[in-house]
This record gives sequence, C-alpha cells and structure tokens, in this order.
Amino acid sequence: MAADSEPESEVFEITDFTTASEWERFISKVEEVLNDWKLIGNSMGKPLEKGIFTSGTWEEKSDEISFADFKFSITHHFLVQESNDKEGKEEALEDAIPQSMQDLLCMSNDFPPRAHCLVRWYGLREFVVIAPAANNDAVLSESKCNLLLSSVSIALGNTGCQVPLFVQIHQKWRRMYVGECQGPGVRTDFEMVHLRKVPNQYTHLSGLLDIFKSKIGCPLTPLPPVSIAIRFTYVLQDWLQYFWPQQPPDIDAIVGGEVGGLEFGKLPFGACEDPISELHLATTWPHLTEGIIVDNDVYSDLDPIQAPHWSVRVRKADNPQCLLGDFVTEFFKICRRKESTDEILGRSTFEEEGRETVDITHALSKLTEPAPVPIHKLSVTNMVHSAKKKIRKHRGVEESPLNNDVLNAILLFLFPDAASDKPLDGFTSTGNNNPSSDNEEYNLYNQFKSAPSDSLTYKLALCLCMINFYHGGVKGVAHLWQEFVLEMRFRWENNFLIPGLANGVPDLRCCLLHQKLQMLNCCIERKRARDEGKKSTFSDHASSASAGDSGQDHVKDTDKEKGEVGKSWDSWSDSEEEYFECLSDTEELKGNGQESGKKGGAKELSSLKPEGRLHQHGKLTLLHTGEPLYIPVTQEPAPMTEDLLEEQSEVLAKLGTSAEGAHLRARMQSACLLSDMESFKAANPGCFLEDFVRWYSPRDYVEEEVVDEKGNVILKGELSARMKIPSNMWVEAWETAKPVPARRQRRLFDDTREAEKVLHYLAVQKPADLARHLLPCVIHAAVLKVKEEETLENISSVKKIIKQIISHSSKVLRFPNPEDKKLEEIINQITNVEATIARARSLKAKFGTEKCEQEEEREDLERFVSCLLEQPEVSVIGAGRGHAGSIIHKLFVNAQRAASMAPVEEELKRTSSSEERRQNSGSDFPAPAGRELILRTTVPRPAPYSKALPQRMYSVLTKEDFRLAGAFSADTSFF
Repeated sequence: MAADSEPESEVFEITDFTTASEWERFISKVEEVLNDWKLIGNSMGKPLEKGIFTSGTWEEKSDEISFADFKFSITHHFLVQESNDKEGKEEALEDAIPQSMQDLLCMSNDFPPRAHCLVRWYGLREFVVIAPAANNDAVLSESKCNLLLSSVSIALGNTGCQVPLFVQIHQKWRRMYVGECQGPGVRTDFEMVHLRKVPNQYTHLSGLLDIFKSKIGCPLTPLPPVSIAIRFTYVLQDWLQYFWPQQPPDIDAIVGGEVGGLEFGKLPFGACEDPISELHLATTWPHLTEGIIVDNDVYSDLDPIQAPHWSVRVRKADNPQCLLGDFVTEFFKICRRKESTDEILGRSTFEEEGRETVDITHALSKLTEPAPVPIHKLSVTNMVHSAKKKIRKHRGVEESPLNNDVLNAILLFLFPDAASDKPLDGFTSTGNNNPSSDNEEYNLYNQFKSAPSDSLTYKLALCLCMINFYHGGVKGVAHLWQEFVLEMRFRWENNFLIPGLANGVPDLRCCLLHQKLQMLNCCIERKRARDEGKKSTFSDHASSASAGDSGQDHVKDTDKEKGEVGKSWDSWSDSEEEYFECLSDTEELKGNGQESGKKGGAKELSSLKPEGRLHQHGKLTLLHTGEPLYIPVTQEPAPMTEDLLEEQSEVLAKLGTSAEGAHLRARMQSACLLSDMESFKAANPGCFLEDFVRWYSPRDYVEEEVVDEKGNVILKGELSARMKIPSNMWVEAWETAKPVPARRQRRLFDDTREAEKVLHYLAVQKPADLARHLLPCVIHAAVLKVKEEETLENISSVKKIIKQIISHSSKVLRFPNPEDKKLEEIINQITNVEATIARARSLKAKFGTEKCEQEEEREDLERFVSCLLEQPEVSVIGAGRGHAGSIIHKLFVNAQRAASMAPVEEELKRTSSSEERRQNSGSDFPAPAGRELILRTTVPRPAPYSKALPQRMYSVLTKEDFRLAGAFSADTSFF
C-alpha cells in the first residue's frame, strides 16, 4: 500500500526551457531600443569636413533598460548631418564596410578641442553607449563585463545594426569603454588600457609602434606603413613678467569726491585676480609616416618649434573675484535681511527717558490742537534732529557706522544745491540733462522699471551700494537712509525742491521709491505755489484798496472776498477735512438761486459776480445769456503713485456691481468732474450744463443744421444720447455743483497729507525693503557699466550676451516682487560678462597688442585674442614662426628662465634665429604635459587573404594617466 501511495505524494515539476532568462530579456530590450531608434542597416553619410566635430551640432537620445534589477541607461550620440539621399547607392555599397570603420581612418578631425571622449579616441560620428544608470554604480567583475559584451554582440548580430555599441565598465571617472561594431562579414573590437603609472618603454613613439604591430598580428611582410599623428601639449602657468593690471580700490581714500578710490555714482569694474590661469600650447604633427621621424628613449626629432601646426587654448580661473559682480551681489544680500533701521542702529530714534521725551510728545500733541500755529514754529525737524543726537549719545560717536567726512561727501553729491547759499533760487529740479529720449541707454530705465541715470534715486542706489561694500555694510546703509529721510522732511518743511527729479507727476515707468520722491516734490511745488499765491493775493488786495475803486458795493465785495481768501489760504495750510465752500449766508443764497436758475429766470443768475476766470474760450458764447464763455481756473488732478492707483482700484472693485455700489463708484470717480463744474459755474454765471459740455466734452454736444419757420438755415444743438440717460452722473453732478472758484474749493490733492504719507512711507522702510526698491537701479547701472567697458574692448560675443541680459532683466524686473532665483541669474550673467571683459584685457596685456607698431600686426593679434575668448582652441597662423607664435615662444622662454633663476632681461634681448632655437630647444619649453598619438593602418586580418580593414590605436600620456584605446578590425567571413 505504501508503495502505491508514493507517486501521489511526489510533486511533479516541469522545467519550461522556453521561458526567457533575464539575460535574454536584456538582449531583447537592447534590440528593441535599436529598432525604435532606426539604427538598423547601413546608413552612409558624406565625408566629414574639417573641424565638424567641434563646430557641428551633437545630439543624443536616451532610454532606460535593466538587467534583472540593475538599471542601465542606453544613449545614442550622433552628429547632426544632412541626409545623403542617393537612390541605388545602398545596393551598390551592399558589401561596403560600416561608416564608423571608415571614420577610423579619417585624418581631418584628429584631436578635436571639444567633443565626447569616444569621439576624440576613435573619430566616430555616431555611437551608442550602455552605462550604469546611477552615478555610483559600476560594472567591476570581468565576468559581468564579458556578459555585457556578449549581449552587445548578439544584439548587433540579430538587428544588423552597424553603429558601434559601447559598454562602460569600472568606475565612471575612469572613462573605460569596451565595444563592438559589426558589418557584413567584418567586425571591429574596441579595447582599452588605463594605467596610473606608465611603463618606460611606452613613453615614446617606437614603443607604442611595437604594441600596435603586435596587437594587429598581421601575417604580411613587410607590414604596410603606419600613418602617425602626434600632438604634444605644453602648459604655461607662470606669467611672472606680466602683472595683472587691475588694482584693488583703496578703501581709505576720500579725495575730491571719491570714496574707496571710486568716484561717487560710478561702479567699480574688473577682476581682482588674473582671470586667465594657464595657457595651453598644442604642437601637432598631423601627417607623419613610420620611418620619417625618430622618437625613442634616447633621441627625438619632435621639436615643438618645428611643428607644422600650433594651436592655443586658455584656461580660465575658476570664479575670479570681480568687483562689479561683488558690489551687486553684496547689495542683493541686503534684500534677505529682516531687521528694521532702528534694530540695526541701536535703540529707537524716539526712545528716550526723562524730560526731553515729555517735551517732544507735548510738541507733537500741538499738531492736533485746533488753534492755527505757523508751520515754522512747530520745528518737527529740530525735534527729529535732537532725537538723532540722542541716538548718537547712546551709541557713542565712535560707533557711528559712517564717519562725518564720508557722510557729508555723499550728501553733497546727492544734494548739490545744499552747497549754495540759496538753494531755492539756485536749483530746482533736474531732468532736462538726460540724453535724448530715443537713446537706447536712456530708455533702459523704462524696461528695467528703475530710474533715469541722472536722477536722485539712481545716485542714491549707487551710494548705498558703495557704502554697503566699503563703509559699514548694512549699518552704513541704515545710517545713510536715516539721514536721507531727515533731509526729505527738512526740504518739505522749508519748501526746498528735491534735486535730481523730473518735473511733473510721478512717472509710473520708474520704481516705486522714485515715484514717492516725485510725489513729495509735487507736494513741495503745490505748497510753494500756495504760499506764494497767498502773499500775492494779499498784496493785490492791498493795492486795489488803495486805488479807490468807484462804487461802494464793489468795495464791500472786495473786502469780503479778501477776508474769505485769507481764511481759505490759512485753512489750506492745515487740513483737507475743512470744506472751503462754507460761505456767508448771502453767498449761499446766491448759489442756491443759480441751482433753480431754470425756474427762476435770469435775474438771479446775472446778479452773481464771475470768479476764477482764466481766459475767454474763442468765439463761444453762453447759449442762454449770449455772454462770452470763459475757461475757468481749475484744480489740477491729484498725482498718483502706482501703489495708490492699485489701492484705489481695489476699493472701486470691492464696491461690487450693485446699483448702490455703482453709484458710489461713479461719485468717487467724478470728484475731479465736480470740481471743474464748480469752477465753470463760478467763471460763467448764468451757464447751463450744455455750456459746460461744449467746453469740457465737445463730442457730447451734437449740432445739426435745421430750417426755421422763416426758412433760414440755422444750427441747432443738443446733448448727446449718453448725456440724456436718466440719472446721468453728469446731470447729477451739475445739479449738486455750486459756483465756487478753484481756490476756495476743497482740494483734490491735499499736499500736506500726501507729503506726510510719503515721509512716513520712507521712514518705515527697512534696509531690505530699500534694497528691493533700488535693486533695479543697481542692475541698470551695472548693465550700463558693462556696456561702457565692452565698447572699449569690442567683443562680439559679449554684445550678444548684454542684449540677452537686457531682455531677461526687462521681463523679470517689471514684476513688483521678482523671484530671488531670477535676480541671482541676472547678477551671475553680469558677473560672467565682467569676467569675459577682464579676460580680454588680461590677454591683450600678455600679448602686448598695444605695443605693436604695425597696424596690421596689431589687428591680427586683437583678432587672435578675441578668438581665444570665444573658441575652445585657436590655430596659430604660421605656427612657431608667426607673429603670435613668436610671442608665445617668448612667454615660454621667459617662464623657463624664471624657473631656472636665469635673468629674463638677457633672454628677451636675444634674437630668435633658427640656430639659437635649435640650441635651446631643450630648455625653451618644459616637458610636455600631455602626449597624444594616433596610429593608423589598413591590413588584412586574421589571414593574408582576408579583406584589408582599418586598424587604429590612440594613446594619451600625462603625468598621472596612461591610456591606450584601440580599434582593431577583422574579416569574419571564414572565421
């Protein structure tokens, strides 16, 4: 029984050998990617042009594949070329070797200055690389390397792909690749050796030729000649005889309006260290044949002076310290500070104990008392100045962030009118000294939302920038700002216009701080005009009274008006909360009489005395009375800064769409209209709405020709359709308007209140807020400085970058609060341009472009220097025998002499004849920092009757690196 039950208890297992293994899945995935990228079959391209590897466009496509749980990235690198469409070519070239094998022999693109390492080693225009996806992953074991290589070989065979496929092995920094390329009956193996220490026998050409020949193992004798290309690279690090021309500014010098060796309002420029660290000279022998030259461990024919081709590249210093970049960067750092001015400077300005504090509060409380106090007796400025003295007393004079000399020099630079005895007469406001408005540099402030380059705001930004860098950092900034705000208050209270601001309303194209200062100037202008108007009014009344006008009633009117005017001017100096149309009872009755003018006839209308006339309006007359129509003196609309406009639009938007909200919105928007109506009524007694519309909005008064009862053609006019809409705002405003001249109306623009708002706004600005406001001005100034310096050097690539910076900045700075990251990008771009210009100057100094006596030589040298900046590698015309070549040779000679402590002057005096060159060839140049060789030949492998195929070996030897990269082709037809 037990025997019978045994088969039932056994588990029956079936091994399915058709299931794909991980290895097969990996191969399948590689094939799938090659198919997707259409890398199947032979695609012959046109012959490679010289230099195409550097000047052409390289592109790459990537995908991700995995072997079990190990992820690989597969990348296709290819040079973009025009397709070579020739029908029938594929059939004719069916047995042609793959394109990449042909490229192994191409000599026109040896040693490309900038390319993928596989392009440099093998001269390929297209290849695929499989590498571990993660940076820290690596294929280290030999068995895994072989497994990957066999996978590649199978995938290439299955798909018929003729593009070389490489696998990256070992750590990524070693750049070790093995690969394969397959064609019809041919195969190329790409192999590599990478060592730290170089075997002595392979440091020269003869040893490398031995390796190459033994690796080929060609059965033919004699062996076909080997083609050789050699490049030696020499590094010049010692620029001993050339001092870097840029001197760091002397931060202690304060002479003739200069701080830190810099003139006020000017930014520094240039690199503090040499921005060019090394010069690499590559001497190349592009086409040599084995047997022509000797290069072994005893003797070498390879004299760099005799090399037929020289090329030079410069190595730039990593992030050289640049003054302009540092200036702007340090200023930008203030934007991230959180402290207020008071916290930075110590105790609060008004924080004081004892009697003096009581005095200040008592003095300030007087402002709210109803009794009219003359403005000069309040002496708020004196209080603030005394508070400032106290803050200094707390900190001690020696702790003051800015010393008096610097502070006074800066304040005089910002406010040049303060130096004159009569600032009122001597200086009003600049703004006419700007360059022409179509000048591109002038218009930059519109694009950057900064301020004109001759304005006070712009100068203030540069001074704060300088103080932040040289004099006390953020404390110095807070100190100067505090002094600036005190100066603004002093000017407001004493009716002194602020210099360096264009006349008129705030310019919304400028930064908000500039608008605020313009607003303060508007307030000062209005206040001055009012005060002067008050004086002139009193003097006019006095003269008219003494003239003895006829008519007793008229004298009474004049006296009454005189009293009213006196009252209203005094009121205007205090607060806008008073209504200036509070007239006497008889005047009130007259006004009411006019309101009912349509009902009450013309007697009441004509009894009003016209006031506030500016001048007569052409030939227009009032429709009902026939009197000439006079244009009234009107109030100017209130100037607005962008934050006030935004605030107003928010208020209007919050009123909603209800009828009540719409009505309230209309009333708010019609304040100016109502004021103009009142002025018009005062200037034109007996007028009607139609008269006002004819002057104010002529389009809303429609006139047409009609024939009257007598048959005459006459003009008949009426209000437009929109003016006849029931409950029209214009009609409502007209009915409520009283005949009040502009000088007795409630002010549309209360300069006292607006000025105090601006002064408060300035006083509460933290240094960070200030830096945010002024950063566009600083960037504007930096761009102008860079443009100015570039014009001296004339570098075409820099011109393009400056245009990009302007375009980028104009997009970023238009927004109210630009992102820090975008601002940092702009500052970095400016610093990079500064470094490029500094490099140009450094190279010009080293190559002595200014010392050239012949114009043609100087132009050639300048062209050579500009190419060095813009191109990765520049050919030296005439190699070592050309003008640039002889300068480079001298640089190396001087460096060698300096290294061996020999006097440099003697060497400079020596002539550079070929005899002396030959004698000194050993010492003119140091040992090469890098030796590169490319060996090529075409031989049949593996048998004498095999197809002759290209063989190539690249070798590079540096102080700590030795690499051989070989591509060996074989005929697989019978093997």
